[in-house]
Amino acid sequence: MPMSFKSVLSVFGVASALVALPVQHIAAQETPIYSLTDRFHSVTAQSGMVASQEAVATQVGVDILKQGGNAVDAAIATGFALAVTLPRAGNLGGGGFMMIHMSASDETKALDYREKAPAAAFKDLFLGDDGEPDKDKSRYSGLAVGVPGTVAGFAEAFDKHGSGNLSWADLVAPAIKLADEGITVTPGLSGALAARVERLTKDPATAEIFYKDGGVPYLPGETLVQSDLANTLRMIADKGAVGFYQGQTAERIAAKVQQAGGGMTVEDLAGYEPVWRDAVTGTYRGYEIASMPPPSSGGVHIVEILNMLEAFPIAEFGPNSADTIHVMAEAMRRAYADRSKYLGDPDYVDVPVKGLTSPAYAAELVKTIDLEVATPSEQIKPADPLPYESNETTHFSVVDKDGNAVSNTYTLNFSYGVGMTADGTGVLLNNELDDFSAKPGVPNAYGLIGGTANAVEGGKRPLSSMSPTLVFKDGTFFLATGSPGGSRIITTTLQIIMNIVDHKMSIAEATAAPRIHNQWLPDEIRIEEGLSPDTIKLLEARGHKVAVKNAMGSTQSIMKVGDVLAGASDPRRPGALTAGY
Repeated sequence: MPMSFKSVLSVFGVASALVALPVQHIAAQETPIYSLTDRFHSVTAQSGMVASQEAVATQVGVDILKQGGNAVDAAIATGFALAVTLPRAGNLGGGGFMMIHMSASDETKALDYREKAPAAAFKDLFLGDDGEPDKDKSRYSGLAVGVPGTVAGFAEAFDKHGSGNLSWADLVAPAIKLADEGITVTPGLSGALAARVERLTKDPATAEIFYKDGGVPYLPGETLVQSDLANTLRMIADKGAVGFYQGQTAERIAAKVQQAGGGMTVEDLAGYEPVWRDAVTGTYRGYEIASMPPPSSGGVHIVEILNMLEAFPIAEFGPNSADTIHVMAEAMRRAYADRSKYLGDPDYVDVPVKGLTSPAYAAELVKTIDLEVATPSEQIKPADPLPYESNETTHFSVVDKDGNAVSNTYTLNFSYGVGMTADGTGVLLNNELDDFSAKPGVPNAYGLIGGTANAVEGGKRPLSSMSPTLVFKDGTFFLATGSPGGSRIITTTLQIIMNIVDHKMSIAEATAAPRIHNQWLPDEIRIEEGLSPDTIKLLEARGHKVAVKNAMGSTQSIMKVGDVLAGASDPRRPGALTAGY
């Protein structure tokens, strides 16, 4: 499709004008797609775009768009493909969250297909004989496995918002072909298998799929066939979600979980249902934010942090300056303190969402922030709001020609979940129940402190940090973004929004910029390489402990600039791709 004159201007004319403008005038302009000041450049398209963490899956989604599918259709096909091509995070045996915007009805909804605890789960499930949390129970045994939600979630999205131009079987077919004919092993997949050989080869069913004789992982360029997974996908294609939650597949999943010491039953699987929820909403400097509500903590705390930051001249402070990082860290630590007390499954506990996301509540928190001195985390307790994931999660975003948008994050929790595969199914099982608070006040695998609101209970969904987010300007779609990264998901997604809104970066520049993170406890600002030593010294002079650690997140983002879609896949993880047409 030829580009409109307006689109050409937004790509070239605006960019050229920006180069000549004084810096103080740049912020007033529409965010450019291309600028000669940028070191990183966005992928552009006119009619539709998919951004995911794995290139083959991205192309599957783009092909569905070209065939007349909408953003929801393409998201489903991408998600199924990722279960084959990115097995450490893409999944049938896990769960997640999907934010959907349908332009014709101007409706934005949140689909919760998070895993649930089996009915047999109970509060002290993960405590050892000494009364303390037993990480082997909550991370590496059958007790850790939640009832998976991915297939039910995708089926629900298709039933409610599929285009009608393609059948359910059409959307599953590409994943079947990939599993049946085999995928070419990438360096990323081979490396991930090599790094986890000891854990994954403990389960014979997992070892048989992903390793050759002697526990040797598949090497880059070799072909990995997943025949059992192909057969499971065929049953899903033929029977819908029933083909997964009832019959042979469900029986095999329950049997494997029980064999590993868990209590999941076929009744737990047959009874699983996703839930439609109202998005958490807020505003930031004239933009409207819509993100995932509880049992995600992401939407609540993205809005809560943005509400606090709106009180400060972030644009004047500048990107990743000491002043900007200081106030970001102070706002983050206060939000994460609140997370430890108030957040949980809203079907089981009363979460004060309106209070936590209230601008008035943020204004009270801002009063406690000293611009010159860091507040020690030990002095910060969960405040009184007004009345009422894994490192190996994966995110993808899809936008179609009609302006429909999907932001989806799903996971197995740890890389390859619990490391076990239900025999004969090819389905890797999650260890998502570690996201519950095994004991109030004791950190989980990501260092997050939880309270009684997130205690283990049969049928309950564990709290998550997954934060698929949509941003609008004047009621029109503007941005779809999200990330994996465990406890860093919230702050990673937050910084994409800030980089675009406050610092007027292109989506590529916003994605590549160095990231910071503060989650209250441990009391530190975690940073990536790339910050100036002078900035670090200024932060330390204010009382911050600064720790340089591994890169954070893998955002997959798409934004609308004029008539053009501009997208970017995070350079922090190899193998990702943003593509459109």
